[in-house]
Amino acid sequence: MRAWLPDTRVTGPERATEHDIEGLNRVFAEAFTDRYRRDGLIGVRVPQLNPLVWRYALLDAGDGAMVWRDEHGDVAAFNVGHQAGTEGWMGPLAVRPDRQGTGVGKTVVRTAADWLIDRGVTTLGLETMPRTPENIGFYARLGFTPGFLTVTLTNEIATRGHPAPVLLSKRAAEEKETTLAAARRLVDDLVPGVDFAREIMLTAELGLGDTSLVEGDRGLDALAVWHSAPLADSRTRDEVRVLKLAARGDAAFDAAVGAVEAAAATAGIRRIAIRCQSRYAEAFRRLIARGYRVRWTDLRMTYEGYSERQAAQGVLFSNWEI
Repeated sequence: MRAWLPDTRVTGPERATEHDIEGLNRVFAEAFTDRYRRDGLIGVRVPQLNPLVWRYALLDAGDGAMVWRDEHGDVAAFNVGHQAGTEGWMGPLAVRPDRQGTGVGKTVVRTAADWLIDRGVTTLGLETMPRTPENIGFYARLGFTPGFLTVTLTNEIATRGHPAPVLLSKRAAEEKETTLAAARRLVDDLVPGVDFAREIMLTAELGLGDTSLVEGDRGLDALAVWHSAPLADSRTRDEVRVLKLAARGDAAFDAAVGAVEAAAATAGIRRIAIRCQSRYAEAFRRLIARGYRVRWTDLRMTYEGYSERQAAQGVLFSNWEI
């Protein structure tokens, strides 16, 4: 008697839309919960993401938001490819547990990588769990090389005693375009070709958070794009998460962190989470000195020939997660 096996075929990719969020969420939670289980963390249950965060990710990715379906039309795998000027990255991406080990994962990664390369990126990366050799080996066989860590640091701040925050949302309508142009110049000065304008605009349009600004003698010296909307579904707004940070130097970096803290305090939020790329060692040390504590690490991996570039001067944090 022949054992019954499920049909492992998938079709795609198709562009993922807001109608797919429920299916994306289900696969996301199932796949990452299964990953933790196989790593020995039996009791960990990964929650589904806030649908508004999914909407942000899909709009930011555009045609790079890709979904593959099973024979019933349900989501079997997905990969969300993002482009910020010449910087490209993938995430989140997942394959439903019952379709893993069938070659779908390779297809999902290679398709998004080809799409980003065709669009002219010079950096192509992703982040994975550094304690999981299976994941690192999988991406390595597809041409990715491990690099620096992204270290998530958090701090609990006082909600009083901060200066009034300087925010993009508080600028007059005619000033916002000028400020956005200045933000583009700042990021391009640090790493030519990188552009955070799309993330800045979507953050504002969707009401996920804001962009804190630091003005200097030469114009805009630093910015920090942050979200305060809950990351997980059905949770309260209890932290501010910094997604992107650009600063011309150490003093501007300190001022940018202070500006985020001031914005959080004004909103009555105590916890700040900053995802610091460990290649910026001085910035990491300054966060530790400020009272931030290490909570989590992710390993950054980049595709062969598409390595990550570092700012020669200043700091540029670019979060490769949503």
